[in-house]
Amino acid sequence: MNKNSVVLQTVVKIIIPFIQVYGIFIILNGHLSPGGGFAGGTILGSSLILYSLAYGVKKGIERFPRNNAKILESTGGLIFILIGLLGIVKGGNFLSNNLFSSLGSFGKLFSGGIIPVVTLAIGIKVASTIVTLFYHLLEEKKI
Repeated sequence: MNKNSVVLQTVVKIIIPFIQVYGIFIILNGHLSPGGGFAGGTILGSSLILYSLAYGVKKGIERFPRNNAKILESTGGLIFILIGLLGIVKGGNFLSNNLFSSLGSFGKLFSGGIIPVVTLAIGIKVASTIVTLFYHLLEEKKI
């Protein structure tokens, strides 16, 4: 049984969805405002760590298993590399922003070409890497 208080668990259960929505917002609007994949991924990863700290590590691992974190970590990196290689295939440089340049208008969500896709990939990679590092640190400490 977890020793954490019911008040802490209740507050965490209420606040985590807001933290995660904010993290997704930061990722998706990273090309329009400060933020992006790294900042949003850090927020998402921190929300998963917060759950583990409030409910216990075993429940945290049940909620977001290690294999899922590893798969998402690899997927985020793979998407980043594939988008970069698509720029080369289209005749530009690695990660050249000429793939979706006809989408949207300035200041809109889809005005950034490949940048929103790249920041999404970075956000996935960073969030899963933070959770994976947290699990590895706990293993090392034997908690």
